[in-house]
Amino acid sequence: MSITLSDIISAHERIRPYIHRTPVLRCSSIDRMAQGELFFKCENFQKIGAFKIRGGMNAALSLAPDELAKGLATHSSGNHAQAIALAAQQLGVRAWIVMPETSPTVKVNAVRGYGAEVIFCAPNQQARETAIQQVIAETGATFIHPFDNARVITGQATCAKELIEDVAGLEAIIAPVGGGGLLSGTGLSAHYLLPGVPVYAGEPEGAADAVLSIKSGKVEKAPYVKTIADGLMTTLSDQTLGYISKHVREIYTVSEDEIKSALRLLLERMKIVVEPSSAVALAAVLKHPEIFAGKKTGIILSGGNVDLLG
Repeated sequence: MSITLSDIISAHERIRPYIHRTPVLRCSSIDRMAQGELFFKCENFQKIGAFKIRGGMNAALSLAPDELAKGLATHSSGNHAQAIALAAQQLGVRAWIVMPETSPTVKVNAVRGYGAEVIFCAPNQQARETAIQQVIAETGATFIHPFDNARVITGQATCAKELIEDVAGLEAIIAPVGGGGLLSGTGLSAHYLLPGVPVYAGEPEGAADAVLSIKSGKVEKAPYVKTIADGLMTTLSDQTLGYISKHVREIYTVSEDEIKSALRLLLERMKIVVEPSSAVALAAVLKHPEIFAGKKTGIILSGGNVDLLG
């Protein structure tokens, strides 16, 4: 399906009872470092602690009654897992979640806390897909992909929609990119609601598949995968690559040290806890003053589910 503005508005109405309209925060000291005005859309304060509840809930609420009744299944390192687990709990159905054995404990515990069954797999895409196929075969559950799903992308678009509605005169928007669901949705909302305003993305050097995919025009794998931004380790899909190619101006990669520095800034200067994946977008802004200095930039902080004690 081609996602329209009407789809995004309908999704926002559909999920409104199940989500928070998260705040947009400012920080004058970080503004000075960036030489511009930064507006942080704080999805770390969202239900389940991440934007993923938007897409997961929209997809679940869009299912036919017989599909929903079979229960929900997905694979995820954590935040989408929590989204589907909570959606299932709220809608009174069962959920089965395939998670890599390296998933942060805080996310595993949260998924179980919502009543879902966790099935562990090796930390690679092939293992995830094999495990989820087995779960679907055994349970008959309805699969909701973490990002390669138009209804999930449409739900994620509501995050930027709120940001655009709450901050007048934005001149740029930036989000982190992993599988590309959030970035696709961000690009779509900006395309419809802020035409001409560029959308950018931040990506870890240790999971740099999206930047290669944009250059080649096809889904690429990262040369290596090693990053503290565990939520950004997945590759794009053909669907998300299509939206990103059309609606995103540029993807900037950042080092592990730059991610950690941005993470520390958010904690020390703003007193907010975010997961490393969230800090990637701020790291990209600070790395590229030639792009963002002097501008009003919206930054999506994607989530706050982090193991603080290791």
